[in-house]
Amino acid sequence: MTRQRGQLSSKICRPTAPVIDVVLFDAGILGQVSHPRRNLAVAQWFDRLLTTEITVMIPEIADYEVRRELIRAQRQVGIFRLDQLKQALPYLPITTAVMLQAAQLWAEARQRGRPTADSKALDCDVILAAQAREVGATVVTDNIGHLSLFVEAKSWRDFRLAE
Repeated sequence: MTRQRGQLSSKICRPTAPVIDVVLFDAGILGQVSHPRRNLAVAQWFDRLLTTEITVMIPEIADYEVRRELIRAQRQVGIFRLDQLKQALPYLPITTAVMLQAAQLWAEARQRGRPTADSKALDCDVILAAQAREVGATVVTDNIGHLSLFVEAKSWRDFRLAE
């Protein structure tokens, strides 16, 4: 039944949350889910996420950020766990198109007076945002302020999943 202009619907319309098909983890979340002694709440959330229809991808830039610290700290078990995740989940490599998009995002953020990193630093947030844009993903992060300037970003705590 279609509604004619001016008629009220017999049902209350509630706004629905946008459907999320693909998520990328930033380095903080990737580090938490790959940690050998995972936080129980994060581990349970991640396990539930894997049972949904949502595609979870590991972005190369987040792998780089987590891996470099694990190598520096000589955390072999952490590297092994990160490698396991990399084998189990789709891996999103950095492409030339992503780097071109990241450069554009970096410049636009600076022009608006909203930089996300020091001007001499490799700005991983804009690279991650460009990767997310490439696949239409939502970024799961605890750094919502920076990433939401460019893409949909949510904390894992606000990411509602069926029990």
